[in-house]
Order: sequence, then structure tokens, then C-alpha cells
Amino acid sequence: MNAAGIIFANLQNEMLDELTRKRTTASLPFGGRYRLIDFALSNIVCADIVNVAVIAQKNYQSLMDHVGSGKDWDLSRRNGGLTIFPPFSNYKSDFLYTNRLEALKTIRGFISKVKDDIIVLMDCDSVNVIDFEKVINEHLEKQADITVLYQECTVPSTLKNHMSFEILENGRITKGTLTSDEGKNAKVGINVWVMSRRLLQSAVDEAISLGLNNFERDIILNNISSLKVYGYKYTGIYLPITSMEDYYKNNMKLLDPSIRKAIFEQEDHHIYTKVRDSAPTRYGNDAKVENSFIADGCEIEGTVINSILFRGVKVGKGTVIKNSILMQDTITGNNVTLECVITDKNVAIRDRNHLAGCEKIPYYLSKNAMV
Repeated sequence: MNAAGIIFANLQNEMLDELTRKRTTASLPFGGRYRLIDFALSNIVCADIVNVAVIAQKNYQSLMDHVGSGKDWDLSRRNGGLTIFPPFSNYKSDFLYTNRLEALKTIRGFISKVKDDIIVLMDCDSVNVIDFEKVINEHLEKQADITVLYQECTVPSTLKNHMSFEILENGRITKGTLTSDEGKNAKVGINVWVMSRRLLQSAVDEAISLGLNNFERDIILNNISSLKVYGYKYTGIYLPITSMEDYYKNNMKLLDPSIRKAIFEQEDHHIYTKVRDSAPTRYGNDAKVENSFIADGCEIEGTVINSILFRGVKVGKGTVIKNSILMQDTITGNNVTLECVITDKNVAIRDRNHLAGCEKIPYYLSKNAMV
């Protein structure tokens, strides 16, 4: 497809606090074996888009480790492929960029050199399954300048900082606001946009010359009357990750077979991730597992109920894990009890520890913690 992709890796870090203190939002683990960027990259490559830029701001080492050259997404190519733009100061000062438009200013060279006519821009703050081939075809059929993806819903607290729009029956956007009113029914943007490369380059050049710094206001809203801005109604799965509560709740939704099917079992849409050659999970004689998502490479001697275990997790004898998320290489001792707990990578929990949180405030153990 004659299109390129731009993915913003860091813009939601502050909202996720502890989870992204040492990583980008894009590299946040999700669903047992994936990272959030896997869903964005998979959406793009499933539409045969093979020229992709990922803009990182800080703490991007884990992102580099995960995506590497892009070969697991078939993006390791001589021409095009995956390009990661590491953090560097914006064009006027020594401070790192803080928003989309400032980020786009720092990759102006990439935008100007891309040969593709269409640019897809998206964040990494959600799990979704988008058919970009359909989106781009509709964008071209309507001869749109900008296409904004949105969903129609009662606005939850997680989306109150997203744009909302007034849209005609033909899809033309006539009005928009930078935020959405919580609790009201609205057409809410999901931070995914499609536009022509020439328009994006012109908008970035204008932003540099005029000192503009807000993508949503200066590029989208201020051009609604002068450009053909259309909405594309997205009706698929959409799991926003904007807080610790969101992260916990939307991971646990994967225990629902219908949610798993909507994400991972689409006929023409696959979710790709970094391949790690691990042995199958080993279950001890006294192991008991109910309604859980278990990755490969785990060793389970105890009980796991309604939980998600990432690769390489070890569960000791007599240990009971309920409603919890254990990230890669977490080790629990014997006779441990965990309920509503999130452990980051490489956490060690000693024998006979009892830790509990709740759905709204899960108990979180940071990376490399030992308790």
C-alpha cells in the first residue's frame, strides 16, 4: 500500500506513572507475551504498510530490545522498513519534545523524504484491531484531506482528554473540541489519524515558522472549515491504557474468550511480537490452573486462578495466585498468596508472603523488586 506509518511511543508516560518510569508506553508488556507497540505495528503491517517511523522520547532501551530491526513484523528491509528515532532536543531548545507536533518537527526530514502519498499517525496507548486498508480506501474515496478515527460511546473517565466531534451523516466533521465531557454520549477520537504526506509536511513547516505546538488544535481543529476533514467510525475492540487501573482491568479482560477472539483470532489480521524460543510451560503434580492466560516458559507448582502469567514465571509449591498479573521472569516462593497484584519484570517474592490489592488499586511491585 502506498502509505507510511508514524507511531508515537512516549506521549502517555506520565499518566501511567510507575509502569512507564523505566520504559516507554510502547514497550509496556500486555497480555502475557506482547508489548503495546505490537498492536500498533501489527495494524500497520497487516495493511501492507512497510515504511514505519517510531518516535521515542526517553527510556527507550526496552523498546529497542523488543523491536530490534523489525524482523518479527517483516520490517527489516533495505528500503523503508522500521526506523526508530531516539530522543533528542527540539529544534529551538535543549528540552525534549512534550507533544505530537513538537515530535513531528524533529522528524521533518523523514516526512519530506517518504515517497508514500499517505501517512498514518497513531499513539501506543491502547489495544485495538484496525483494518487500515479499509480506512485508507475510504479516505481516498472521499478525497479527504484528513481522516480521524473515532468511536461513538458514553465517555468514560479514561477518554475525557480525547477529542470529540460533531459529524454529518456523510462523515464530514463540522466541529470538534479538544476534550470530551465525561458521562455524555459523544463521538470520541482514538488518537489515530490518516492524512496526505504533503499536507503533513506543509503543516509541520507552518508550525515551525509560526511557533505552533498543538497537533489536535493547530492541525485538526483549526482546519476543519478549510480542509475536508472526515471521521471514520471504529467499531472494533478498543482497550485504552491510561492508568494503572486501566492496565489491570484491560489485561484481565483477556480472560474473556470473546475479547481474546476479537483481538487474536481475526482471519486476515494477526498480532505479531518478538519471538522468544522458550520451553513449554511445566506443570507440577499439585499444580492447579483455572481461567488463566499462561505464556510459555513458566513453571507452576501451585494454584493460579483468573490470572495472567508472562513468560518465564515460576510459581512455588502451596502458592495461590488470584486475579493477578505477573510479568516476565517473576519468581514466587512457596506458600505465597497474591490477590489483585501486578508484578513487573524480574520480581522475587519470598516464601509465605501475603500480598493483596483491589481491582481499582492493584498492589504493584516494581521491576527487580524483592519482597
